[in-house]
Amino acid sequence: MNPFDNEETDYAVLVNDEGQHSLWPRWKPVPAGWSVSLERAGRQECLDHVDARWTDMRPASLVRWMRG
Repeated sequence: MNPFDNEETDYAVLVNDEGQHSLWPRWKPVPAGWSVSLERAGRQECLDHVDARWTDMRPASLVRWMRG
């Protein structure tokens, strides 16, 4: 079973410097370059957290470049 699809697993939401978000199983170490945005929650709560915060899918560096 894919650990990212398991409704019974506790997850975190990670975010990187580009503002990209990721659902992450809590039992896995946080990879370098990512920080925790939501510490521990169920899968759906984490997905809702991502939906509410990651509204622009463009990387932050691209947004800055486009603004000049």
